[in-house]
Amino acid sequence: MLGILELLLHQLIKDFLQNIILIDPENLNESAGSITVEDGRIADIDGAARGMEIDGKGAYLAPGIIDMGVKICEPGERHKESFRSAGNSALAGGITSLVTRPDTMPAIDTPEVLHFFQRRSSESANVKILPIAALTKNLEGTNMTEFGLLKAKGIIGFTDGYKTIQNTRLMSRIMRSAYDLDCLIMQHVEDGELAKDGMVNDGIISTKLGLQGISSLAEKIIIERDLTLLEEFNCRYHISQISSQKSLDVIKKRKEDLEFTCGVSINNLSLNENDIGDFKTFLKVSPPLRSEKDRMSLVNGIKEDLIDVIVSDHKPEDEESKRLPFAQAATGAIGVETLLPLSLELYHNGSLKLKKIIEMLTMNPSKILNIKKGSLKKGFDADICIFDLNKPWVVKANDLKSKSKNTAIEGRKLQGKVLMTFLN
Repeated sequence: MLGILELLLHQLIKDFLQNIILIDPENLNESAGSITVEDGRIADIDGAARGMEIDGKGAYLAPGIIDMGVKICEPGERHKESFRSAGNSALAGGITSLVTRPDTMPAIDTPEVLHFFQRRSSESANVKILPIAALTKNLEGTNMTEFGLLKAKGIIGFTDGYKTIQNTRLMSRIMRSAYDLDCLIMQHVEDGELAKDGMVNDGIISTKLGLQGISSLAEKIIIERDLTLLEEFNCRYHISQISSQKSLDVIKKRKEDLEFTCGVSINNLSLNENDIGDFKTFLKVSPPLRSEKDRMSLVNGIKEDLIDVIVSDHKPEDEESKRLPFAQAATGAIGVETLLPLSLELYHNGSLKLKKIIEMLTMNPSKILNIKKGSLKKGFDADICIFDLNKPWVVKANDLKSKSKNTAIEGRKLQGKVLMTFLN
């Protein structure tokens, strides 16, 4: 099949790909059919053949994935992940757009740093890079960045990455400005005092390992505070990642009268605190892996439309910073290349429908970000992911495209593999 699909790469104008299974999240449709691409845009679905006819051999075709949770380590830590290596990882994983966090060195908090970031990404990345700027200068949580200037330069949203705005007065100012300027705010929800020095979920496993735990209350409290502020300012607000049943309980109550969105990391959907075993530092992530009950509640939260997007939470770290005692090891795991295959695991085990998974990886992110992507609708950019739903494979860190190899699922057997990814 690969040989046939590779022909498509050289026929980007007036190509006709037939005998494929289309997954169109815009119409929540899954059916056998064909797609025509002209001049880099989708021209027709199930239309008459035009140009070169290519047999897709029954592969699945969906819009290119939009990953809303990625760190690229340029500038400052290029040895961990560069634009080029991140782009290669993305293409291997069916991802055509990377929404990148601002916690670089220096942080993306001024137009000058943003300009460098945009220039370097356009030169080196082979996927679309959509940068998010810092909420506060140097991610310190004290002084707001210039929202207006940064938005005018192409920023599509603001976040402080893994840092939470702890000061309520500052958060109210941020939301007021976001409302006035129609900016998207993305918040990592974790109360600093409750999470202080924490490394894993607060529970039996933390006690067993003798590690400081992070209570799910730390997440719940910030969500409750921010949603209370949202009642007053009604800005575009997105909770980057949740990890617990307690958070879902709050979200379920507030979604009836407030408009906001919510994400979840594929790590928290696919792993739990028991996977940490005897101090596996590659599973030290934020938010922490929680109980199996919490994991199942997140899956149910997707079914109930309480969670809007699934992200990779891609955070590259070199081996020197991960192969340390658990308390000293860096937090984070790579996940761009395995986001779709690991998500498909939820389909194969009967947890979620395939079209729901694709919706959360494509259409929903595009709506939150206000970008014209994530759909097979006529006139949209022909960003396309083609995958074999049933192809088995084993995750081997050394085979992944990322410069860093800190995957949380080394050796995991997966079913579903990306065959080809196309932009325009």
